[in-house]
Amino acid sequence: MRTPVFTGACPALVTPFNQHGAIDYDAFGRQIDAQIAAGVDAVCVCGTTGESATMSIREHIAAVEFCVKRVDHRVKVIAGAGSNDTSAAVYLSQHAQDSGADALLHVTPYYNKASQTGLIKHYEYIADRVDLPIILYNVPSRTGVSFTAETYRHLSENPKINGVKEASGNFSLLAHTRFLCGDDFYIWSGNDDQVVPMMALGAKGVISVACNIVPEVMVKMSHLCLANDFEAASRLQIQYMDLIDALFLEVNPIPIKTAMGLLGTDPGTLRLPLCEMTEKNVAVLKQSMARMGLLQ
Repeated sequence: MRTPVFTGACPALVTPFNQHGAIDYDAFGRQIDAQIAAGVDAVCVCGTTGESATMSIREHIAAVEFCVKRVDHRVKVIAGAGSNDTSAAVYLSQHAQDSGADALLHVTPYYNKASQTGLIKHYEYIADRVDLPIILYNVPSRTGVSFTAETYRHLSENPKINGVKEASGNFSLLAHTRFLCGDDFYIWSGNDDQVVPMMALGAKGVISVACNIVPEVMVKMSHLCLANDFEAASRLQIQYMDLIDALFLEVNPIPIKTAMGLLGTDPGTLRLPLCEMTEKNVAVLKQSMARMGLLQ
């Protein structure tokens, strides 16, 4: 039986860019260290929250290499390596493997919207060319395509495919996947507002945006679920719903970088086409952060 890449909470790390648009590695290192100090179980670099869609191949590879070295085996490093170009996904995956990453995160191909057969061929092609465990990433609101439970069942037969970060919000899909795939295909929540219900259905944890500002909360929430204390975990989920909602008032990672800036944790700038949060939404975000005691 396979072992899950991690259980518990994993931040989807932001990538701090300086005023000249380059990656600010000093700030990036401080963020990584702070997350590990807060007790996270893994870190995810160069995902959606890390603005990987605007990073060059060279930057992407360098960011993964830096993260692996900075983490230095303290927790698992999951490297985003997804692309809508299968050959590019293989290239990023092989470089992440060479860098010493522990696992790969592969979003479904976007824009070209592969069929279910195309998804299977895409992931099997990648799996044949790397040794690291692969976490699929299902986020149809961004990619325009979703896995089916039957496709999950097929891919779960590949020993290199460890499981999926599920951000579809489709609990029926989750339940059917658990029915068809059993316990040897792992699921992680990709939605901070659904951690507890997904873990009640068997998910192993969360790859989290909110973890960038409240890592202790996301660690505690997921670990309570792992300990089968869903009553306490549910109270925590409900307590932080307003803040989680505020962190998605605009497209991720605009609000989380704004929140980190308000806390003085130096998240850097956004890269176009992402831009600053509207004043109206910043006000809402500040109010929510204040209610949770994050701001005075």
